[in-house]
Amino acid sequence: MYKVHFENRFILISPEPDRVQKYSLFLKFHDTKELYKTISDFQSDQTISSINVYGPDIKHIWKIFRIYFTEVDAAGGLVRHSSGKYLFIEKRGKLDLPKGHIETGEEPETCALREVSEECGITGHSIIKPLLPSYHTYSWEGISYLKKTSWFLMRYDGTMVIEPQIKEGITRIEWLYPDEISKIKGQAWLSLMDMINISIFKT
Repeated sequence: MYKVHFENRFILISPEPDRVQKYSLFLKFHDTKELYKTISDFQSDQTISSINVYGPDIKHIWKIFRIYFTEVDAAGGLVRHSSGKYLFIEKRGKLDLPKGHIETGEEPETCALREVSEECGITGHSIIKPLLPSYHTYSWEGISYLKKTSWFLMRYDGTMVIEPQIKEGITRIEWLYPDEISKIKGQAWLSLMDMINISIFKT
């Protein structure tokens, strides 16, 4: 399955109808034109909270879906301190994880480590394993973008820095135990909470 977030709304692409969640709309994939109209309508109609697009050839649907957008790649880190706490930042009024665009010729792992260091002012962190990527869309100057963020679980044993990197647009840094994370749900993007729920609470 592929879940693409449009801020706090989403489109799920699956091989069969997903009856677990209550969706605003279900669409069985038939052709590209219909799919693109559905995406366009979803972008403009904020009252539609979610759509489930389904069909047996999910790889084909995903390929067609991606062509609608201009694709960009990013990477970031879910940092776990040796104390058991996890690192979060506040950026543009939302709690988030450190991440950023992958530079030309840069590997996602390198980007993720660099962004954590730049945005949080820490060094000595290292990657434990890759996590599931997240996808979200945004529009800029009339162009619709699809951003794939490659996430990595990281370990860190150093000082739990709490001074935000204002020059990076960071307004707050928090270190939270897993049982404290529930308090940020209303302050974080849905895509972030989806990734955290899978990475922290289902591992």
